[in-house]
Amino acid sequence: MSIYNDYIKEIEERKSQGLHPKPIDGAELTSEIIAQIKDVNNPNREDSLKFFIYNTLPGTTSAAGVKAKFLKELILGESVVEEISSDFAFEQLSHMKGGPSIKVLLDLVLEQKDIDIAKKAAEILKTQVFLYEADTERLEVAMKNGCPISKDIIESYAQAEFFTKLPEVDEEIKIVTYIAGVGDISTDLLSPGADAHSRSDRELHGQCIFEHNKDMQKEVLALKEQHPDKRVMLIAEKGTMGVGSSRMSGVNNVALWTGISSSPYVPFINIAPVIAGTNGIAPIFLTTVGVTGGIGIDLKNWVQKKDENGNTIVDKDGEPVLEQVYSVDTGTVLTINTKEKKLYKDGKAVKDISAALTPPKMEFIKAGGSYAVVFGKKLQTFACKALGIEVPQVYAASKEVSIEGQGLTAVEKIFNKNAVGTTPGKTLHAGSNVRVEVNIVGSQDTTGLMTSQELEMMAATIVSPIVDAGYQSGCHTASVWDDKSKANIPRLMKFMNDFGLITARDPKGQYHAMTDVIHKVLNDITVDDWDIIIGGDSHTRMSKGVAFGADSGTVALALATGEATMPIPESVKVTFKGEMKSFMDFRDVVHATQQQMLKQFGGENVFQGRIIEVHIGTLTSDQAFTFTDWTAEMKAKASICISEEETLIESLEIAKDRIQIMIKKGMDNEKQMLQGLVDKANNRIQELKLGSKPALKPDADAKYYAEVVIDLDEIAEPMIADPDVNNDDPSRRYTHDTIRPLSYYGGTKKVDLGFIGSCMIHKGDMQILAKMLKNIEAQQGEVKFNAPLVVAPPTYNIVDELKAEGDWEVLQKYSGFEFDDSAPKGLARTKYENMLYLERPGCNLCMGNQEKAEPGDTVMATSTRLFQGRVVRDTDEKKGESLLSSTPVVVLSTILGRTPTVEEYEKAVDGIVLTKFKPSQKQLVL
Repeated sequence: MSIYNDYIKEIEERKSQGLHPKPIDGAELTSEIIAQIKDVNNPNREDSLKFFIYNTLPGTTSAAGVKAKFLKELILGESVVEEISSDFAFEQLSHMKGGPSIKVLLDLVLEQKDIDIAKKAAEILKTQVFLYEADTERLEVAMKNGCPISKDIIESYAQAEFFTKLPEVDEEIKIVTYIAGVGDISTDLLSPGADAHSRSDRELHGQCIFEHNKDMQKEVLALKEQHPDKRVMLIAEKGTMGVGSSRMSGVNNVALWTGISSSPYVPFINIAPVIAGTNGIAPIFLTTVGVTGGIGIDLKNWVQKKDENGNTIVDKDGEPVLEQVYSVDTGTVLTINTKEKKLYKDGKAVKDISAALTPPKMEFIKAGGSYAVVFGKKLQTFACKALGIEVPQVYAASKEVSIEGQGLTAVEKIFNKNAVGTTPGKTLHAGSNVRVEVNIVGSQDTTGLMTSQELEMMAATIVSPIVDAGYQSGCHTASVWDDKSKANIPRLMKFMNDFGLITARDPKGQYHAMTDVIHKVLNDITVDDWDIIIGGDSHTRMSKGVAFGADSGTVALALATGEATMPIPESVKVTFKGEMKSFMDFRDVVHATQQQMLKQFGGENVFQGRIIEVHIGTLTSDQAFTFTDWTAEMKAKASICISEEETLIESLEIAKDRIQIMIKKGMDNEKQMLQGLVDKANNRIQELKLGSKPALKPDADAKYYAEVVIDLDEIAEPMIADPDVNNDDPSRRYTHDTIRPLSYYGGTKKVDLGFIGSCMIHKGDMQILAKMLKNIEAQQGEVKFNAPLVVAPPTYNIVDELKAEGDWEVLQKYSGFEFDDSAPKGLARTKYENMLYLERPGCNLCMGNQEKAEPGDTVMATSTRLFQGRVVRDTDEKKGESLLSSTPVVVLSTILGRTPTVEEYEKAVDGIVLTKFKPSQKQLVL
């Protein structure tokens, strides 16, 4: 009885936190609960019944397997429980989604002589969509052997009755507004990075919404109490909702507080949240909303004010002045009309919301999420093939946009090449909705447990054979190997290793635990410029192929099916002219791109929600990744690098060598997934050398939403991305739109801490750091830090190469701390000394979930996040600042303890080659 008693003890502990019993996912506890149910005199029987019925997780959890088997016994009369009739047992099976429950239902249809039981099981099966090949094969074999019930089920699938018989979406959805913040709202507000450890415990994690702000939580509860017939819509006023990451846990939290229960028998899994922003929803976060059948609305309730000539009016700082079209202040009652696709206020239509209620999105809402639609289409296709009939048009036809005589952008080419189920011979352009096969899938460690749960819910057991490679990282939890990490990460690695992914840590302990930054690994294992990559992080933006950051569920779907569904985005073309100054770093080019784009388009961010097609030319994938990685902060959907053949070959050779190192370390699996990538890289290199398949390039007559030309001559000094924390307009704070030259700070702004690391740096940055330290010592006689400098290399390979080449020895000379993998830190650092810290490869301060700068600090960092509280928290006296810059600026800022002058900067980088970059001189040959 120890397991049950332990569970009861845990329940009592959770009560003190205001929590209900944790959902059960283990077979052993479920078996004990069933034994107590069977014992009519057991004092725990009543509680055990409740746990069994209402608190056992479905899908392929081991608990679901035991539950499904017992329900089968009850249906067949092999066991009798007064409280669970045969019909109620069937109802329970109908809510278990797949895996063991499907097997039981198929058993009851195909292996039992009782025709009434078989028919009841068949009726339940007709409502299910999470079937895999082994399940559909059983049905098809039975039908071919003359089983009429099997044929009846397959005919039902062919008509997609599992979808058509669902209730229609309500014509009117009444909502009440809640402004969660003014300006861009990052997913950290909805699911803070510091609470990543609790994401798989949905109820516990729900307590962290609004960064644990109890007042805001109470306000939402008060609105629900005042408006019991309405849904609460969370709003980013004068901003974009969900910037920064996909964060399925953020959507889950919003749904938990404001959504609808997905099943009375599955606790804390809510769906259908309604969220909105003045400037809409960040692209990948909007995809996550669709996973849950939610609604994401672009309000446009504030617009740029125009003069009588139609020109935008700007303020003294040159920023567009906004005026309100209609108010959505907290407590405003609105109505979503799903038929007219309009937003109503006081009986008047105030906004057309057709984009939020497209036919595919309406299907997601009706089905309770996108997964059911994806699997439903797959099941319907199987059934029609088995019956030898055409697929009836049940689901909305995929939108196919084909413009005669118009060429293709790079992303349009990739989507056309990888598309599934489109009209044969039809060329598709932006705006088309497309199912595509996915080549590479990445799962990261603070969302991975959720991905594993989603895979269990989908009843998936192995990675799709369509996927070239799947990788599970350990980088977001690299900084501190604490009790939370020790409990979660080995469990995650075992699940993903068993599922067929390459895992950063080996559950068998046969190779060294890797904490390499996931984006860097994915950048290396992408070995074709025509690939499609899906990753559980917003910075899944490779410099080869096209990569999309995604929520944990979409990652799970890609792993299970090898597919993803999305519209082909519009593209913005970015090219360069002029000449880069020798003392500039490529990071300055990246920041200048944002600055010059906003200037060229009057403050409009033309990158938002679109593909940035950057004609990078001569930069290899490591350096080019600095640009593609930053496009997440530009709010782009994704990015594509257009490289010259010679550069692409060099990048593929580098990638191939790094994959070989992974193989040498023992990281390949039984299917030799990594060796398959090496073979694919070799094949692509041969194609490029022989000219049989040139490097990806757009057509000369491709159509773009906009074209941006970046003038390198204008970049005269280092550029800083500033969170502008004291801007009078709160909507302007913590955006990535304030880019300032180094001279703006006059060499006087105090810097409390520097950070070099995360995915925005590469080996060259580490070499620059070593050379600058030697430069400064030669110039000043010593290196003295006036602020701490935290350095986290992206990968172990880089550390190994630096050691072999002597640069690591230089860094050791000046450091006061060096990571030790044999004894990793067990506690987060809270205080920093004025010295150099050589931290374990991984995300470190950029993630902010384990370690942070001291509250109120001004941090100069190479990372990507400006969000409030991410890298550094506020104090009552001072807001924490995370200014983003190049490696040389960070180094010098920590040496000086302040921002350097331009003269000091130029002296410190004298003789150091920062970046060899120039616009491509080659014309496109098409």
